[in-house]
Amino acid sequence: MVNETQSPAASSNAFSFLSKSWKEVRVSADADFQLIRNRANSFKNIATSFDREFENFINSASTLPSAIRSPRQSAEIDFVKRLQPKLSEFRRVYSAPDFSKRVLEKWGHRGSIRIDLSAIRNAIVSEADDGDAVVDFDRARRRRRSRWVGFMEEPKVEKDHWEPIRALKARLGEFERRRSPSTVDIFDGWKGRELVEKLKSSLKAICKEPEESKEVPPLDVPELLACLIRQSEPFLDQLGVRKDVCDKIVESLCSKRKKQLLMRSLSGEESSITGNDNINNELDSRLASVLQSTGHCYEGGFWTDTGKHEMTDQKRHVAIVTTASLPWMTGTAVNPLFRAAYLAESAKQNVTLLVPWLCKSDQELVYPNNITFSSPEEQETYIRNWLEERIGFKADFKISFYPGKFQKERRSIIPAGDTSQFIPSKDADIAVLEEPEHLNWYHHGKRWTDKFNHVVGVVHTNYLEYIKREKNGALQAFFVKHINNWVTRAYCNKVLRLSAATQDLPKSIVCNVHGVNPKFLKIGDRVAAERELGQQAFSKGAYFLGKMVWAKGYRELIDLLAKHKSDLDGFKLDVFGNGEDAHEVQSAARKLNLNLNFLRGRDHADDSLHGYKVFVNPSVSDVLCTATAEALAMGKFVICADHPSNEFFRSFPNCLTYRTSEDFVAKVKEALENEPQPLTPEQRYNLSWEAATQRFLEYSELERVLNEDRGDGSTVKINEKSLAKSVSMPSLTELYDGGLAFAHYCLTGNEFLRLCTGAMPGTRVYNKQHSKDLNLLPAQVEDPIYGW
Repeated sequence: MVNETQSPAASSNAFSFLSKSWKEVRVSADADFQLIRNRANSFKNIATSFDREFENFINSASTLPSAIRSPRQSAEIDFVKRLQPKLSEFRRVYSAPDFSKRVLEKWGHRGSIRIDLSAIRNAIVSEADDGDAVVDFDRARRRRRSRWVGFMEEPKVEKDHWEPIRALKARLGEFERRRSPSTVDIFDGWKGRELVEKLKSSLKAICKEPEESKEVPPLDVPELLACLIRQSEPFLDQLGVRKDVCDKIVESLCSKRKKQLLMRSLSGEESSITGNDNINNELDSRLASVLQSTGHCYEGGFWTDTGKHEMTDQKRHVAIVTTASLPWMTGTAVNPLFRAAYLAESAKQNVTLLVPWLCKSDQELVYPNNITFSSPEEQETYIRNWLEERIGFKADFKISFYPGKFQKERRSIIPAGDTSQFIPSKDADIAVLEEPEHLNWYHHGKRWTDKFNHVVGVVHTNYLEYIKREKNGALQAFFVKHINNWVTRAYCNKVLRLSAATQDLPKSIVCNVHGVNPKFLKIGDRVAAERELGQQAFSKGAYFLGKMVWAKGYRELIDLLAKHKSDLDGFKLDVFGNGEDAHEVQSAARKLNLNLNFLRGRDHADDSLHGYKVFVNPSVSDVLCTATAEALAMGKFVICADHPSNEFFRSFPNCLTYRTSEDFVAKVKEALENEPQPLTPEQRYNLSWEAATQRFLEYSELERVLNEDRGDGSTVKINEKSLAKSVSMPSLTELYDGGLAFAHYCLTGNEFLRLCTGAMPGTRVYNKQHSKDLNLLPAQVEDPIYGW
């Protein structure tokens, strides 16, 4: 009884299984038929092309003059001509419209075999005791006859269809054996023709599977070694292996793959890869394509914070963070202000300038002429008025403030607390850190590269040169050098050095990204116009202008004038400046009886300075002297040392550089006896902030980042396809930099270690006065847990 109830269910399950299997076989067979049809059409096209080219060859051979053909050559050509009827028959057969149909009919259902299901039927029948439970397979087969699917037998094509190919093959083989050396030249030329190359590539396309051309080959051993060496650059750098040596090794390893690809490539499809001169981009592209083909997606490591800014509108956001502010007339206050104005002028991105706010007691120590502000809004109004008077347009950017404290010993403003928190997360897209080493010496907060998509550092100051002049300067400079390397590597994606006079920092490149105040260019234009009218533009001699501290070139100036006092008899120099060392500088000049006239410091654009013809600047501690650029913009002669800080100015004919003290005397006499040349339009543009902004966008990679659709700014192009690099490539460099940032965060969180390294007390968090002035919440004595 049990068997009677179970047998119908078993039969139903068997029919369901067989029906499903037959459906799968039918779908597979249809796909095979379609593939056969496509290949038949492809082969037909190749045969037509081959026949056409062969006829052209025969016709060209027939046109040879009989005088230059030997009897043997004529016989060989006649032999080839006899092949022509066979070729015509070949073309006629395979060019027929119903050729594919006839082939498929031979390979279709009529040539199929059946599946013997007797074993399955016997197995099912054996489970049924009752005869009524036996399934009538014969009746089912008749009812479903139209649904039977056969397997293809070996196709049997009619003999006359394939006979032309066999005959052609046999005759060509016979011709190859019989051909004489005299026919070699003819057929060697034929082999190099385009037909052969097309035939090779077409046959290759037929033979390989369609999916094969899309597969990305895995990384080979040289590429793996190149990736390992490039990612290990931070470790190798600590071992004394320079970056250029690593680059050469990587280039050598990658060049081997280039040669292999060139040998394998016939159609030039990989030329976009092998023709790339940038080895790093090429390696990134290879690695990104391989990782993408495997479906791997790198979501970030232990140090990486993936919660970065995502654009909510079409504009990008640029935050410029600096270490000084007007009315302190220093380079880190003036140049970032102009940078913000000219970046905002294009209106392609929103710009925020973040400057330090000092309590009133610190303002009295820093700002000149007893200028103080009771609120950030008051200081912002002062800054905007000063800027608009000089640029001639209304700059649309935001000014924000962060707490800062003035350190008398270093004459610097030190940030208090986490500076990055004063940029809202919705605006944390691109950061420009003016003096990144200064901003991050004691930075204890969010890592800049975690909060922002792209971080650029601009190095303004040659701190090592200043520190070497202090007590135990060599030892201090040693530690500061490595700390600067540490913080710039940990917190920046790209570093711009204004000149080669600065420390060689990681991820850095040398480029002058500063311009001059448009006011100085207008003064230069007025001077050039007066000279064209025959008027005397310069009625005074030489002058020097700079903050009166020994490090600003006063030591070098006094030494030069004292050594060549007799050679420069009658030479008078006016000196403009104020500073901490003013009394000592003036005393030293009087003691040596030098012809120096010390005057109060003033703005370089002041009317009283327009009549001077020669600007003397012997300083070698500057990174890029702004006063030198301003003097050139006003059309004056500039006499400066042959030093990396003056490399940008050497291309200007009015810049006279000296190497020795004797050379200095010669340049002074040359400048006093001649008239400076007017600036050309190109020279004038190179000094402008428009040109400086363009250089900044290019060398900081900001132009590429701003033009990208993604917020993370790290993609590579492969055959016009954009591949995300940052989310697919784990990097040892990123791991190393993240470890440095984490170690720095831990060390700067200890107040005792901060004080030992020279930090001001109370700069780990801002104080109550800052909270009141900036309307901030009271700072916590202990920082909250930092989320890495």
